[in-house]
Amino acid sequence: MKISQLRAVVAVAERGNFSEAALELQLTQPAISHAIATLEDELGVPLFARGRYGAVLTPAGERILYHARQAIQHLEMMQQEANLHRGLHGGHVRIASFRSVATHLLPKAIAQFHEHFPDVAVTIIEGLSYLEVEQCLREGRAEIGITYIPTSDEFEAWEIFRDEYVALIPPKAKISGSKITWEDINAYSPVILACLPCGRTLHHHFKQEAPFIHTTSHIQEDSTIVSLVNQGLSAAILPRLAAVPIPSNVQVYSLPQPLERVIGVAVLSHSLHIPAVFKFLEMLKEFDFQSLAKFT
Repeated sequence: MKISQLRAVVAVAERGNFSEAALELQLTQPAISHAIATLEDELGVPLFARGRYGAVLTPAGERILYHARQAIQHLEMMQQEANLHRGLHGGHVRIASFRSVATHLLPKAIAQFHEHFPDVAVTIIEGLSYLEVEQCLREGRAEIGITYIPTSDEFEAWEIFRDEYVALIPPKAKISGSKITWEDINAYSPVILACLPCGRTLHHHFKQEAPFIHTTSHIQEDSTIVSLVNQGLSAAILPRLAAVPIPSNVQVYSLPQPLERVIGVAVLSHSLHIPAVFKFLEMLKEFDFQSLAKFT
């Protein structure tokens, strides 16, 4: 049994006929037919029912197709493991991220990666929310995504950063003491919250801790929210990283009951990637995002 035979089985099954499978594998149609026929002889069962309208898998063929795909996947993983030890010379890594991380954290990480692997291209795909980031991974438009943790079981994810939600209070507000209370914040009702879906955890926190405060979340641009606070028109609660750069006159406080968003790096579970992706993923796991954010 040869890997070329398994690739032929998968190609014919996906294309539905021998001629299109031959084009995909850059082989002649007789070569594809011979590979399939030889494998059928070795296994002792027909894999395809041939007809005027193409090739259809037999019941045995459907089962064997599953194992053929698994065998090809494992062989590719073996090759990837070998490539990891041969070094990196080229490749392309695509990272999907929401705006605050893409703006303030990823460029520094990418610059560090380029110092070690200058031949690898790295692209940022910016999404409006973590949900868009995860959809990019599902659709194969990115290999690595920056999202919130916990996430669903379809992803493997690792925590890389914790971002505190902070209360932004207008410059002339009078706050007694070093800590703010929900009553202090309520003085600027309606309070602007981070918009959904990214602010879902924050909205839930408010329902639990301060349900009496009237809130709004109709503004999507974080910079617009910060500008409204700076002009004394409202108070707001945003993740610190989303709010920066924060004008020096705006007062910044931790919430009366502190809250953080947990940010992680994620890939699709059991996905196959080129060595450059594994190296970049490894670097992201070790990068000190927490210290970098303090100086942002």
